Amino acid sequence: MTPVLGTPSTPSPASAPWTVAPEPYDSPAAAALWRAYYTEVSDRWYLLREGRRTDPAELERGIADTTGAELAPPTGQLLLARYDGRPAGTAGVRLLDAATAELTRVFLHEEVRGKGGAALLVGAAEDAARALGARRMILDTRGDLVEARALYARLGYRETGPHNDDRYAEHWFMKTLG
Repeated sequence: MTPVLGTPSTPSPASAPWTVAPEPYDSPAAAALWRAYYTEVSDRWYLLREGRRTDPAELERGIADTTGAELAPPTGQLLLARYDGRPAGTAGVRLLDAATAELTRVFLHEEVRGKGGAALLVGAAEDAARALGARRMILDTRGDLVEARALYARLGYRETGPHNDDRYAEHWFMKTLG
């Protein structure tokens, strides 16, 4: 699948009923998916380390602190996946320099996981990064997000040394965009 930025992608028979298209980072659908993503990864972190869910006030601050503005053209792109027409997930790309893009906010609602959407989203994000001029994609993730690490390895990302000092980053990946 090679989506054209600005228009919905046409799913192949294997990917139907998925569509992936650019979405404004501040649209209602993008905001709802950001909230779901942030809630899940924050709760997973606290449950693993402290045996509790995220404090509601802290959760709201975290959601508000990261608007997603860096995922807007001309140096970024947020992609929204729909399953049977309903918002189901996101992936974001932002240029770090002329040759390097960062993959972020890769998320699918739990009920559509395992149905091929993650690979479609990451593929569309790679296409968006190429359209922005990037020749490589980097990302970071945590150790407890084992599904994400497995996905990236399956899609050709290789684990590298650290490329940032994010306090939550425990694994760093890179892929050359051909």
